[in-house]
Amino acid sequence: MSIVRVGAAALLGYAAGSVLAADAVSRIARARGNRADIRKLGSGNPGAANVMTALGKRWGAAVLAGDIAKGGLACAAGAAIAGGAGAYVAGTTVVLGHCFPIFHRFKGGKGVATSLGTAIACFPVYVPIDLAVAGAGFAGSRHAGKASGIASVGFVAAAYLWYRFRLPNAWGPSPSAALPAYAAMTSAAIAYKFISGAKLEARLTAAARQANAAELAR
Repeated sequence: MSIVRVGAAALLGYAAGSVLAADAVSRIARARGNRADIRKLGSGNPGAANVMTALGKRWGAAVLAGDIAKGGLACAAGAAIAGGAGAYVAGTTVVLGHCFPIFHRFKGGKGVATSLGTAIACFPVYVPIDLAVAGAGFAGSRHAGKASGIASVGFVAAAYLWYRFRLPNAWGPSPSAALPAYAAMTSAAIAYKFISGAKLEARLTAAARQANAAELAR
């Protein structure tokens, strides 16, 4: 498979990832009279959870569906362009585009839903296990970031095992070295977004406490 085709799949994935469903839904909501800007509400994260909290369950569900579909369709397009390698490359770059979108100064979402969409297309046999591990991690920690981290470790380990032993992958591409590479890169991007988001939230909380203390001292 030519480098040009794989590169085209990568660019297509990143461009698709850079179009965030949360921003589109936020604009539609504003056009219907809701003046909310999702990037200025709640956590400021342009993702389904924040949209659900700020704008309601229906809007949040629309964002969730859009992000999952975006991931899956990017992989399908990558496969059409460059076969299995194209699917894995597009799956990687669509998540990177979602987390670091060029259209929004590289300030994007956390990539979990988009990653799920890519897994449905690229690593479908592991999706039920992945969801079960993430659910168990959340039940045990009650923390989305920790649950995502636990699921990511399992995802990368499983991707390597599927590549190493050439295990069946349902309708997904045949496991190759690109599978664990895709799993590692997308997991790293998601982990970075959760860590940086937690640091930002901590800074904002500290600033709010200082402001309250200053107000009380007056």
